[in-house]
Amino acid sequence: MSDDLVAKYGDARLPRYTSYPTAPAFSAAVGPDEYASGLANIGKAGPVSVYLHVPFCRSMCWYCGCHTTITRQDAPVVEYLDVMSQEIELVSFAAGNDVPVKNVHFGGGTPTIMKPQEFSSLMAKLRSAFAFEADASVAVEIDPRTLAAPMIDALGENGVDRASLGVQSFDPIVQAAINRLQSFEETETTVAGLRSAGVTSINFDLIYGLPKQTVQSCVETVRLAAELRPERFAVFGYAHIPAFKKHQRLIDEATLPDAKQRNEQAEAIAEELQKAGYQRIGLDHFALADDQLALAARTGAMRRNFQGYTTDDCGSLIGLGASAIGRLPTGYMQNHVPLGLYAERVASGVLPTAKGYILSEEDKLRARIIERLMCDFEVDLGKLSRDSGFDTGFLVERNDRLSELVAEGVATICGERIVVSQHARFMVRAVAAAFDAYFGSHGRTHSKAA
Repeated sequence: MSDDLVAKYGDARLPRYTSYPTAPAFSAAVGPDEYASGLANIGKAGPVSVYLHVPFCRSMCWYCGCHTTITRQDAPVVEYLDVMSQEIELVSFAAGNDVPVKNVHFGGGTPTIMKPQEFSSLMAKLRSAFAFEADASVAVEIDPRTLAAPMIDALGENGVDRASLGVQSFDPIVQAAINRLQSFEETETTVAGLRSAGVTSINFDLIYGLPKQTVQSCVETVRLAAELRPERFAVFGYAHIPAFKKHQRLIDEATLPDAKQRNEQAEAIAEELQKAGYQRIGLDHFALADDQLALAARTGAMRRNFQGYTTDDCGSLIGLGASAIGRLPTGYMQNHVPLGLYAERVASGVLPTAKGYILSEEDKLRARIIERLMCDFEVDLGKLSRDSGFDTGFLVERNDRLSELVAEGVATICGERIVVSQHARFMVRAVAAAFDAYFGSHGRTHSKAA
C-alpha cells in the first residue's frame, strides 16, 4: 500500500459506522411520541438488548470522546440513578413489562462509580421492569483504577458475565500525556477479581495514535496485556477533536503521530496480538479462537452496534440514561445529553427523547450493506437484493466514490460482490462511506480512518 493512500485515507475523517445513518443525521422532529409508538410494538420482534449510560468519572482522561462528567462526590451519581430508575418505569410502561431481555450493557463514563448496593438496586429495577431471559448476559465497562472488591462481589452476585476494561497503554510516558496513570498490577488484580466472581469474558480496550506513543510502546503494551489472557481486545485509533471535546486541548498536538505512524502502530499491535494467539476480527477487534466473537466472524454471524463488533443479534436496543441511543425496528432514538434537561423530562413523566431518525426501506438496505462490509470486508449485493426485494444496482451505478476506491485498488467489484482488498482493510470505513447517502452532508467531524 502506497504512502499516498495511507495519508489520503488515514487522515480522512470517517464515521465508525456503529449505526446507519449515523448520529449527525438524527433530527429533533423525532421525539417522545415516535419513541412511545415504537416501544408499544417492541416486544413483538423478539428479545431486546438494554444499554444504560452512566456519565460520571472520578477524573478526566484527556483522550476521552465520551459524554461524561467529573465528580468527586457521590450525591450527583445517586441523584442520576434515581432519575434512571424513573426512566426505566416510563419505558417499561410504554413497552409493557413482558418485553424479553437478552443482553444488558452498562457503559459510561465509569459505570462502576456507583456503590455496590446501588448497582444491585438498579439491576433489581431492570429485572422487575422487563422479562429477563434465563441466560441473559450482563456486561459492564470498568476502570481498573477505581474498582474495589465489594463492587466486584456485587457484579458477580448480579449475573455480570462480561467486562470491558480500559487499558489504552501501559507506557508511563503515554499515560502521563493523557492523564491516565494505570499500572499493570492494578489491571492484573482487577482481572483476577473478576474471574473469581464468575466473569467469563473479558475485553481490553487499547488505543493507538496517542501522544508520545511509539510502535515499540504499543508492542510492549500488547505483550503485557496478553499475559492476562482476556478473551478479546478492541483496538481503536485516538480521535483528536478538540473543537468538540475541549479537554483534548490539554494534549500537545505536536506529540501526536501522523497518519503513517498511526498505521504502523495499528499494524504492529495487530501483528503482536496475532502472535499471542488472537484472531483478527473485523476492523479493530481481536479474539481467542474459541471466543463467541471469533466463531461469529467465521460463520458470518457477527454484527456491529454502538458497542462495536458483537454477537448481539437482537433487533432492538433500549437506551437508558442521558445521551443514550436506542434502536427500534422503526429507527433510532437518542436521549437529551445535558443531565439537567434529561432529568427534567423524566421528572415530568415524559420519555427524554431529544432526537432520532425513522428508517426508510432504502436506509435499511444501505445499513445492511455497510454492516456486512464492516464485519466481513465484503458484501453480496445480489443476495441482499434477493432477500430484500430491493434492486441494488443503483447503489453501484454512478457511484463516484466507489469507482475511485476501485481504481485505487482499495476495493474490487467481483460480479455482484464488493470486496475490500486484503492489503487495504484498514480503509474499510472509506468503502462503507461510499454507500452512505448522508456522508459529508452534516458538517460533523468524525474520527480518522486509521
